[in-house]
Amino acid sequence: MAMAENKPLQVVPHVDLNKYLGKWYEIATIPMRFQKGCTGVTATYTLRPDGDIKVLNECRKDSLGGKYKSITGKAWVVEKATNAKLKVRFFWPFSGDYWVIELDSTGYQYAVVGHPNRKYLWILSRTPQMSDSLYNELLGRLQNVHGYDISKLKRTPQPAQ
Repeated sequence: MAMAENKPLQVVPHVDLNKYLGKWYEIATIPMRFQKGCTGVTATYTLRPDGDIKVLNECRKDSLGGKYKSITGKAWVVEKATNAKLKVRFFWPFSGDYWVIELDSTGYQYAVVGHPNRKYLWILSRTPQMSDSLYNELLGRLQNVHGYDISKLKRTPQPAQ
């Protein structure tokens, strides 16, 4: 699978949005500029009255005891067949791709969100910690199946459970 990075990024076959809603902890990321210095990062998804999804991203600046920061945005499905391709907007008129490329399809306990150009990535979990075995399994698939440069991933400090 040496050329996985040249193939179009594949998404999961289906996302049940009702199961996907709720709070997720960021386990690791290929950071975006606006995330600089963020620790204890969480994303909470709730259904809006118009059918779109409210996105609340929260973090602590520079340390788990640092200053609280948050930003609210919205997401919407762009591929209804799978619900795995969404757009997210925090600053109008800019929106970004949010593609679910890995998902615990039985219990929705972990998810991996990518971007088609592979410059961004988020490994998410329902709990602040993820087992090393699952994390390493995801890293293997991210590199070998999805074509990500996993050396760019940074672990996100989270509080102990």
